[in-house]
Amino acid sequence: MNNELASYNMVEHLLLSNSIELPGEVERKVKRLRRETVDLPVIYVGSGTCGQVAGAKETFAQIQKYLEENNQDAELVEVGCIGMCWAEPLVDIQLPGRPRISYQKVTPQKVTEILDATFNITYEPKYILGQFKNPIIEPWEKIPYIEDLPFYKNQKRIVLEDCGILNPVSIDEYMAHGGYKAMANTILYTTPAGIREEIIKSGLRGRGGGGFLTGEKWHVAADAEGEQKYLVCNADESDPGAFMDRALIEGNPHLLIEGIIIAAYAIGTSKCYVYIRSSYELAIKRLREAINECKEAGLLGHNILDSGFNIQIKLKNGAGAFVWGEETALINSLEGKRGIPRPKPPYPAQQGLFNKPTVVNNAETLANVPKILKKGVDWYTQIGTEKSPGTKIFALAGKINQPGLIEVPMGTSFRRIIDNIAGGMKNGGSFKAAQIGGPSGSCIAKENLDTKVDYESLAGIDAIMGSGGLVVADDNTCMVDLARFFMDFLQKSSCGKCIPCREGTRRMLEILESITRRPQDNNHSSLDRFKGIMQLEELGKVIEDTSLCGLGQTAPKPVLSALHHFREEFEEHIFDRKCRANVCRDLRSYYIDVEACTGCTICMEKCPEGAIIGTAHHPHFIVEDKCTGCGICYDVCKFDAVFLK
Repeated sequence: MNNELASYNMVEHLLLSNSIELPGEVERKVKRLRRETVDLPVIYVGSGTCGQVAGAKETFAQIQKYLEENNQDAELVEVGCIGMCWAEPLVDIQLPGRPRISYQKVTPQKVTEILDATFNITYEPKYILGQFKNPIIEPWEKIPYIEDLPFYKNQKRIVLEDCGILNPVSIDEYMAHGGYKAMANTILYTTPAGIREEIIKSGLRGRGGGGFLTGEKWHVAADAEGEQKYLVCNADESDPGAFMDRALIEGNPHLLIEGIIIAAYAIGTSKCYVYIRSSYELAIKRLREAINECKEAGLLGHNILDSGFNIQIKLKNGAGAFVWGEETALINSLEGKRGIPRPKPPYPAQQGLFNKPTVVNNAETLANVPKILKKGVDWYTQIGTEKSPGTKIFALAGKINQPGLIEVPMGTSFRRIIDNIAGGMKNGGSFKAAQIGGPSGSCIAKENLDTKVDYESLAGIDAIMGSGGLVVADDNTCMVDLARFFMDFLQKSSCGKCIPCREGTRRMLEILESITRRPQDNNHSSLDRFKGIMQLEELGKVIEDTSLCGLGQTAPKPVLSALHHFREEFEEHIFDRKCRANVCRDLRSYYIDVEACTGCTICMEKCPEGAIIGTAHHPHFIVEDKCTGCGICYDVCKFDAVFLK
């Protein structure tokens, strides 16, 4: 199927609008590429990284085996993540004359049962997720539409629209769905200044965390002196729990490439870099394949589409350092230097890579550009809020029923995201907090659940958007321990260039570790630990005010926000030496119920500290001063005699 359309006039195909009738043979090919009609059964396997972790490779192999053993002629396609990480491995099947139907949690053991049923024009209801709407085919009976499921119904998928739907390394499928039309119209019929003005009017803001107006950044770089300019796409996301860029590139690399070409044209450069962490092996592989497809089709290289515009895209693999989320640190790494931030000004748009004007845009930001130009600024500004138009992609994780990748209009509340899209709290738990903005973001408490997710509303509660990580915690989470976890990550991730961040985060971590451990003595220990809390606030303010880069300036946020909303938990750790969630190991207190203990001695034998005493067939006891709270006794007791309080 690859390059079926390449034999036709490429420019003509790209520029034909949907209202103009296509030549008959082209029309038939386009319909097949859009999967409006299929000649053979098509089986799609969700094979993004998350799907593969869930077992998609094994499922794919079992489907291949089934087709061979049953002499079944079918097309087997690997697609990216559709967002439903909680339901993987996902397998979709489309039969001739039938809409595409989706099955969830398809392990290799379920393949035969599902395929037997589907090929016999029925379906296995216990595995059904839903069906996709097809305008020219009658739907399956009694199967809900995918877009009507709560997970999708409350979303607005623009950037992720085709992820998990299209073959990510088929330029033909991408073009059949309108891909590269915006790019072609841009470089053939619009001036660079005109494109910049359109992006400014759209209000598109950087999705990497800063929220700066994208068009304004392009203007600065375009107007800066210097014949050579650069465009850098930052796809090196390194926040714990974040996987937005990875899933986007794995699922639809051509959308990113189209956005890069348009941005390069708008700022007047022919040299572009995609900086992506080397551990994203599948994303790198698919992006490289897509780039090669574009070169073969004449969409990258010299004089593309006979427009006189030249462009090349190079991939640069990074080690995934958190500090490279800061654009000047990323530029240093690209130059082969140590990846540490530079003082600003000058800003990269004025003096960046190799001291030339450079635009650094996040992958999600660039992926929005073709959509805006294709459907129009007026369409885009109707989505989201007045000052934060458009959508935002979030990676949902934590104690929720439906973790995954979502895209919602700006202005959607946290409550709507958690209750309606994420399916509520896992195991009937109660919402306690949500961490937004990555490890250097802020925690959102219950009283903030109705806050709208946009730049202005988040600033009003001293929170940041970040790149899109959203980790949800329930009542079994210790906020002191969570703050300690993020501070440990940030301290290790500090580039070490400036003293406030390097030394301040270390001292904050030491204080947090001291209050999550059992004091060694009782001489003024509570007072000393309380002083530590006071120092946390002072240290945090100093780090915010004096750190060199934005990452250092936001490093105290997870601790300060947790302290603001959950101060009583910190005080319990200090004065009562108690962790209400029983997470902090050194503050756990285990006891043995003498009525339930049978004296089997298993707990005494397994205790690594020798903290349990007793004789066979008589109740045992835990020596509190020796107990380290490891919980082994609790795990091995067969009579529920060990309890925690």
